[in-house]
Amino acid sequence: MIRSSARSVSGRAVLGVVMAAAAFAAAGWALAAGKGVSAHAEIAGCEDVGIRGSATLREAPSAEGVKVVEIDLRVSGMKPGKHAVHVHEVGVCKPCADAKGHFDPGPASNSSPDGNHPFHLGDLINLEVNAKGEGRLKATTTRFTLSPGPLSLLDKDGSALIVHVDPDTYCPEGEKKGCAGGARAACGVIVKD
Repeated sequence: MIRSSARSVSGRAVLGVVMAAAAFAAAGWALAAGKGVSAHAEIAGCEDVGIRGSATLREAPSAEGVKVVEIDLRVSGMKPGKHAVHVHEVGVCKPCADAKGHFDPGPASNSSPDGNHPFHLGDLINLEVNAKGEGRLKATTTRFTLSPGPLSLLDKDGSALIVHVDPDTYCPEGEKKGCAGGARAACGVIVKD
């Protein structure tokens, strides 16, 4: 009986992993098929005109109905190494400071540049830039949406994608100046397609 029970639990665990993989694959297929909402951002340096890039964002519902957003960001002209990437709360990039703080709507929001990490809704993984100054970030998230609702990046004041000068350490020691990437290197306003 114990052996059979262990097999049953193991079988359920494998089934759960397979179902989760299928849900993400279904969302990816829906995105590839052109279903869902999409947006883009043209990335430009905040001070350095040599920094250029673009981002595409695509949303589709998962098999469970959860909205999944895929982000594909490409940049060139940046200093090699890791760079923090965040969605900021206002769709303005001139000047980059006008993008305000991190995108984190809701009753317990915290848009502090160095606070509420890694829990704010606009937090993404670091972008890795190679020796040629080129980088690409591909990420998938359920933290925000492109479609209407309380988590939409396309609300009345829009949102911006910011690439920072330094890496995001995800602030393991709590709020500490610069832990989330420091100064802003580049910015792009997120615009619905």
